[in-house]
Amino acid sequence: MEVPEINAAVAFGLLTMVSWGIWIVVGNAAAESIDPTTAAAISYVVAAILAVLYVLVSGASLTITPRGGALAGVAGVFAGIGFVSMYIGLSRGSTTVVSTLGAMYFVVAAFIGIAVLGDELTTTRAAGLLLAVVAVILVAQ
Repeated sequence: MEVPEINAAVAFGLLTMVSWGIWIVVGNAAAESIDPTTAAAISYVVAAILAVLYVLVSGASLTITPRGGALAGVAGVFAGIGFVSMYIGLSRGSTTVVSTLGAMYFVVAAFIGIAVLGDELTTTRAAGLLLAVVAVILVAQ
């Protein structure tokens, strides 16, 4: 029996899913063990070190344009806000609720894509987004 080839996007998407799933559970334990903002800061520093090491060993371009650098910086601001708020939320509530709501970031991205970037709102996409919202409501109960 031949093993099917996995698309690189699917492989990295699965790695992201598993890694973030484990991160939430371990992050919850950290947020219950120490101050949640301290736990977030430690996690973010470790993540930053890993990202820089990957850039250095992968041969990625170190060229930074003003636009690209600024956009990456703004993305970092929002990632940091989300990261810290996730740890604080985990220390104050259910891992199931906090992680499910946090994982709904794609709904925000989809609405921005439709409203600002001109992505098409199809019936299928609208139904998917609506079902995602319903899923969050059900999980939060």
